[in-house]
Amino acid sequence: MARLDTERLKQQLLSKQEELVADISRLESEARESRSAEVEDPIDQVTSSEVKAANFHVSTVEARTLKEVRDALRRMDEGVYGTCMDCGRAIEPARLEAVPWTRYCLPDQEKRDRETSFNNESTI
Repeated sequence: MARLDTERLKQQLLSKQEELVADISRLESEARESRSAEVEDPIDQVTSSEVKAANFHVSTVEARTLKEVRDALRRMDEGVYGTCMDCGRAIEPARLEAVPWTRYCLPDQEKRDRETSFNNESTI
């Protein structure tokens, strides 16, 4: 099994954290600016509302990812980084390379995704 280059992964996580903080700040700034703009006709109002909704969605996803990145950095500090939070086995190095903030090994992530998908379908 390949050894993890945790220092490089930590730098990737810190860089991702910085990127997400900047993106969230920019989206919040754009939202504030769009509120102060005068909207004149119904078409502009619809367009403005759609842009606000899209920005809100992106901001929410980025905030969730930022939390996951910070959690991964905390796990590094605690010495448990790279261990699946469900089964306790080591997370595959290739998975950590692809998604350094992941909490779960691939089988457990797939299981969670199926459960989430099933729960979302049940509420329709």
